[in-house]
Amino acid sequence: MTNDDGVDSPALVPFAQAMARTRGPVRVVVPDRERSWVGKAITRFEPVAVRREERDGVPLWACTGYPADAVQLAVDGLFDESPDLVVSGINLGYNHGVGFVMSSGTVGAAIEGWVSGIPAVAVSTGTMGDWTAWKARAHAPETRPRWERLAALAAALVDRLVDADLPGVADVVNINLPFDADDATPLRITRPARTGYDRLFRSVGDGVFVHDFGGGLREFAALEGTDVEAAQRGWISITPLRMPQSVELPAEMRRRIETWS
Repeated sequence: MTNDDGVDSPALVPFAQAMARTRGPVRVVVPDRERSWVGKAITRFEPVAVRREERDGVPLWACTGYPADAVQLAVDGLFDESPDLVVSGINLGYNHGVGFVMSSGTVGAAIEGWVSGIPAVAVSTGTMGDWTAWKARAHAPETRPRWERLAALAAALVDRLVDADLPGVADVVNINLPFDADDATPLRITRPARTGYDRLFRSVGDGVFVHDFGGGLREFAALEGTDVEAAQRGWISITPLRMPQSVELPAEMRRRIETWS
């Protein structure tokens, strides 16, 4: 298990405990701080330090790198055996739509599992309302029972998908579920919405900009049948992902390109 919200994520311990009850032994390797929006970044020029900790009885390894670094360390660096499954999350905030899927450290960690030849699942939760207020509430100690409930549901979903061999068919499985989801919440198999996002940075003067995403999406195609539509309707979305493949071009376009001189 890993995440991109770091060792202090309120979802980490409940999800690790739920996965241990559902799938057996769990090894947790996570960034030592929040590493959102980093995609599948890999540390190259700095050393990555790892320390062992324990949170509420859950042993874990915290690293100074990115989520994909954590997966690499778990697969090829820290342990004698590679894991059978990589599970990334539960992320605080939906990772739906192509723009966010490509930017997400949560999904990036799952992709690193696929790069290593291991089935991988990414799990995220969120709200379509005021995200900033929701995130503050999600970190409050009194929300621990809600995280425990959601973690149990997410672990059951992962178990169900593994038993159905979906991670063996898809390269990565991306799960998004509402924070208030339960066993009665509708579940849909979706595709990633063709959406981007609006301005990410705000000027603070003297040529300096800070990350300040306002939450706006740019829609490039209809949302019907997508992960974003599912979130808008309060549904759980299961999105099987296939890593980049070439596009089959029309014969006339191929001819024109290949005969350019």
